[in-house]
Amino acid sequence: MRIRARWSGPARKIRGPARVDRREFLKKAGIGVGGGLVAGGTAGFVRKARAGEKSPYPDARQVKTVCTHCSVGCGVVAEVENGVWVRQELDLLHPISRGALCCKGASLRDVAASDKRLRHPLKRVDGKWQKISWENALDEIANKLLEIREESGPDSVFWMGSAKMSNEQCYLFRKMAALWGTNNVDHQARV
Repeated sequence: MRIRARWSGPARKIRGPARVDRREFLKKAGIGVGGGLVAGGTAGFVRKARAGEKSPYPDARQVKTVCTHCSVGCGVVAEVENGVWVRQELDLLHPISRGALCCKGASLRDVAASDKRLRHPLKRVDGKWQKISWENALDEIANKLLEIREESGPDSVFWMGSAKMSNEQCYLFRKMAALWGTNNVDHQARV
C-alpha cells in the first residue's frame, strides 16, 4: 500500500518570527535598557556612597592577630570586649593578606563562638553520648593507642595532620609520629 502526500505542488515557504542578527539584537536591547533608565530614573541603580555602620561594640578593644586556619598567617583585627572576641575586621596593612581573607578566615570568629562547637569530651555509651572528663578522655585514647601499637606495631596507625595547624604545630606533630615509631603521617588536604 502506498501513501501519497496530499500536497504535491511547489514547496511553500513557512513564515515564522523575523530573524534578528546579533548586532541588531544588541542595538535594540541597548535602546530598551536606556529607555527604561530614562523613564524610571536612576535612583534605584545609582546612589551616593556612604561610610559603613559603626561597630555595635564601641567599647571593644582592637587586637591584631593572625588567622589560625592554616599556616599562611593572614592578618585579622579582633574586637575584644570584656575578654570575649565579639567581632572581627580585616587587617588592611598586613603584609601577607593585605586586607583579604579566604572564606575560612572570614568565618574565624564564628567557628570559635558557634553553638555547635563541643565544649567538653563526649563518649558514646549504649548508643548515647555522655560527657566525660578531659583526664578520662585522654587516658582512654592513650591506652587504646598503646594497645593497638602492641598488637599490630607502630605502622598500624596513620597520623593525619590538619590545615588548622601552624608550621610549629606541624613540626611537633611530625616529631610525635616519629617518636611513635612510624613515617605514616600526612596532611588532610591531600586525602
